[in-house]
Amino acid sequence: MKRLLCKGKIHRATVTEASLDYVGSITIDASLMKNANILPYEMVQVTSLRNATRWKTYAIPAAEGSGKICLNGPPAHLFQPGDLVIILSLGLFEEEEIRTVVPRVVFVDEQNQMTHYKDHPLFDEDGEVNWVALQP
Repeated sequence: MKRLLCKGKIHRATVTEASLDYVGSITIDASLMKNANILPYEMVQVTSLRNATRWKTYAIPAAEGSGKICLNGPPAHLFQPGDLVIILSLGLFEEEEIRTVVPRVVFVDEQNQMTHYKDHPLFDEDGEVNWVALQP
């Protein structure tokens, strides 16, 4: 059996741009992508804290340190500069692989610069589900 799990998340990033006349995707500061374990062209889910809109698209990197978070194409109608968003990276894992997955949450400031991150190991040293460590 395969399970769909969160493998990385950028928490409460600020949309810096919304570009309707672009082919599609979300442009994300490359340093945030690296820290959240998001590869170029990987599918991500973007959720607006303003209106609960949820959009799936692929991520493309912006310059490292730029703080850029730009919704391109159709989602430019739904996300506006200044909106806070959660960018979620998902992975489909076999049961054996799950033991090695360590989801990471990346926290950013108002300029989308990483302030810190928190890893959430799914299993403890004894191989048991780590329920306590999964708390925010």
